[in-house]
Amino acid sequence: MIQPTVIEAVHTQYQRLCQLMNEQMRRQWAACEALALARGGVAAVAKATGLSRTTIWAGMRALQHPQGGTEEPLPAERSRAPGGGRQPLVDTDPTLLQDLEALVEPTTRGDPQSPLRWTCKSPRPLAKELQRQGHPVS
Repeated sequence: MIQPTVIEAVHTQYQRLCQLMNEQMRRQWAACEALALARGGVAAVAKATGLSRTTIWAGMRALQHPQGGTEEPLPAERSRAPGGGRQPLVDTDPTLLQDLEALVEPTTRGDPQSPLRWTCKSPRPLAKELQRQGHPVS
């Protein structure tokens, strides 16, 4: 078991550094601390920092494979590789945009040439109608 004084020291270090680190650095710093503590290190760092264990394990994987399996390192302004996250619904549901436009079109206002559209309908009823038509929106 890791001593409470060690957990407090890790907590103090984390509080001093957390504002200076981006997400990737935070994960990797926590992983380094956990590796330095050896057995029980992940649990101790998770308790001291509030980071989840899976985040710390992800940092450990990143330390083992620094390039994340890619040929080139990430640019300095990025902390994640491109392409992550959920894809836009219009990419996975080809009729969504057409159905939404059909709902909004009768009540649109403003210049028809402008890309900005004004409508009297609020998002909640539009979402309910799209759900009724079988689209996974909220």
